[in-house]
Amino acid sequence: MIYGWGLRAREALMLDTVDFYRNPKLPTFGDFGFLRVRYGKASRGSPPKPRTVASVMPWAVDAVADYVENVLPLMRSGNGAAQWWSERGDRLGRRSLNDKFAQLRDDLELDPRLTPHCLRHSYATHLIEDGHDPVFVQRQLGHAYQSTTGIYTHVSEEFANRLLKDALRRVPALTVSTQENP
Repeated sequence: MIYGWGLRAREALMLDTVDFYRNPKLPTFGDFGFLRVRYGKASRGSPPKPRTVASVMPWAVDAVADYVENVLPLMRSGNGAAQWWSERGDRLGRRSLNDKFAQLRDDLELDPRLTPHCLRHSYATHLIEDGHDPVFVQRQLGHAYQSTTGIYTHVSEEFANRLLKDALRRVPALTVSTQENP
């Protein structure tokens, strides 16, 4: 969820099953075309800022649909609407998420500096590298300023070189006038 929709950890943990809904422009995503983030990051002294995130990664939609159909019914406690449940029958907490992430990261022998938030940075970077408009990426992440989104993107040298070559191709050849100005 964090990578598939570019969420903050708290945003993912606070999701309920009713937060997904259809995108009429992408019927192939079924009930998972949009994700309503009700607990987005708040500004100073403000309540959490909700936002809608469009689903853009088909594999993420497939994974969540499978989870909702096959795993969630086994985990859900009572009538609760939480998307993520702990073994104790309550909403999954941040510490559990961080501990499980660290365990998986270490089992895979990945860099110990990686955190769940790094997945949000990867999401932003991959959307940019896949050609999504920077304003779209900014809205997906819930950033008020494009400069914040820029901090999140860490494009590869290959991508940066390709952008530079494309930009240089669009610059008309410079011609030097041989006439002197009077």
